[in-house]
Amino acid sequence: MAEVRVERTEDGFRAVNDRGASVAIGDGDTAGVFTPVELLLAALGGCELVTVEPLTAQRGHRMARLAATVQADKIATSALGTITVTYDVELPEGDEKAAEVLKAVAERVHEKYCTVGNALREPMKVDQVVP
Repeated sequence: MAEVRVERTEDGFRAVNDRGASVAIGDGDTAGVFTPVELLLAALGGCELVTVEPLTAQRGHRMARLAATVQADKIATSALGTITVTYDVELPEGDEKAAEVLKAVAERVHEKYCTVGNALREPMKVDQVVP
């Protein structure tokens, strides 16, 4: 099970997990924080990269640089349009198969193995409990 606690703090909001990591959350006008939409985009990009990286490395093709920019336009007050994940990669020097392996692995991860991406594509139930 995945779980985070989000709470109001004296200077905004903070999400905390049980391993002690935390991230500041706020609106788009507040410096030094992520908006909830930015966290959603970070979750998708993070999910893809932390899945792609070990799979390409296990095949002997560790990328010299592996990053991604995740972007979505707000098309209505509470709606995003298409989310685009754009990879920024530096292939390992002298590795002629790295690009082919990266492309195949990244496509499989994007289509099947990224839990966040799957959650965004598939209808899912979200419950709310307010005492």
